[in-house]
Amino acid sequence: MILSELRDYLRDQRRVALVDLVNHFDIDANAIRGMLQKLIRKGKLRKLTVSDSCGTSCCKCDPLQTEFYEWLDNGQP
Repeated sequence: MILSELRDYLRDQRRVALVDLVNHFDIDANAIRGMLQKLIRKGKLRKLTVSDSCGTSCCKCDPLQTEFYEWLDNGQP
């Protein structure tokens, strides 16, 4: 996978969980995080602040399911 594929997917989806990226691209979460950081540094993406749990009291949520990213560019490549 190349960065442009990830960029296009994020631009189309607008807001996405890390687990969705891992499943869609079939790649390790840490590898995707590295690419996401490049887009964050360019000002195209931001990591959303979300709590570490889904709202229940069990506190056993997979961190991949509570890590979200949002595309910031207004549809421009």
